[in-house]
Amino acid sequence: MMRLVQLDNNVSRRVALVEEPRLRCLTEVQSVYELVQRCLMKGSKLSEEARVLAQGEPLDYDAVYSGTSDWRLLAPVDVPGAPSRLLITGTGLTHFGSAKDRQAMHLADSKKPQAEAPNAAEALTDSMKMFRWGVEGGRPKDGEIGIAPEWFYKGNGSLLRGPSEPLTVPAYAEDGGEEAEIAGVYIVGENGAPYRIGFVTGNEFSDHQFEKRNYLNLAGSKLRTCSIGPELVIGAEFRAVVGEVRIQRGSDTVWSKAIATGEENMCHSLANLEHHHFKFEGHRQPGDLHVHFFGAYSLSFGDKVVLQDGDWMEVRYEGFGRALRNPIRIEGKDGNRVVRVHTLA
Repeated sequence: MMRLVQLDNNVSRRVALVEEPRLRCLTEVQSVYELVQRCLMKGSKLSEEARVLAQGEPLDYDAVYSGTSDWRLLAPVDVPGAPSRLLITGTGLTHFGSAKDRQAMHLADSKKPQAEAPNAAEALTDSMKMFRWGVEGGRPKDGEIGIAPEWFYKGNGSLLRGPSEPLTVPAYAEDGGEEAEIAGVYIVGENGAPYRIGFVTGNEFSDHQFEKRNYLNLAGSKLRTCSIGPELVIGAEFRAVVGEVRIQRGSDTVWSKAIATGEENMCHSLANLEHHHFKFEGHRQPGDLHVHFFGAYSLSFGDKVVLQDGDWMEVRYEGFGRALRNPIRIEGKDGNRVVRVHTLA
């Protein structure tokens, strides 16, 4: 297993191999995208190619991570100069914790708790039904196709933020909240075949208050900035991964929770999630990069925490490198203006 980061100093950019407490810069490539394309062209393994090229200057990782270096961390994957070639998507209702939160969110029409409902089947929301379908059919045998998970579109690479960059609640939004997850990173080869590059720690930031109004608002609630990193993890297992998510307000931790992900903590297998994403021909366009979130275990929104401007969200998973930290920025409502469409008729 190895971990890579991307860096920029406003003059040039680098890919670097994590060798705690240092970073070792790679030569001949300036982005992970370029490195991966090189591997596809040569038929070489990503981990082997990275080690061969790790001959550049060493950098102090602590200084880079803390922001005291001239170098700053970027999102660990991107498509330089062509952000629209990066598709950000995800699957929900994969973890039991988030399914419970969604069930509670969408029981707006019932004043009775689920356990007191006269008919348990009637009390199940569409969200919980879909989660149960995953429990029943989300782990097919090899060579078989399982039930499709919930799927959502989040945006393209223009919405991707790196470590320490703010995640924004737009003026038109109702709120913003963290979603601590792991995402898979993929590239589509010239033959149209998808290749998994690795995994990243992610914060799939969403507007839960807007979604709570009606579950049909889910699509719009996802169209927000999000963050991944700091490190791209290559060769990691995805069976059982534990971590922690926390919200910091100044020097105080206002909320924290232990989290778990990986196939042992999910109702869908990784292979099933990947199949149902890449079965669409539009998701197999040569040269495209994909960042696909696998779902959250728990949300601060589920514990009625309301994030404030300046709060810091932190996500950490064991074995996935340093924590991903991002502040939240809330735009003023006076910026919510009508978008007028011009005509070329």
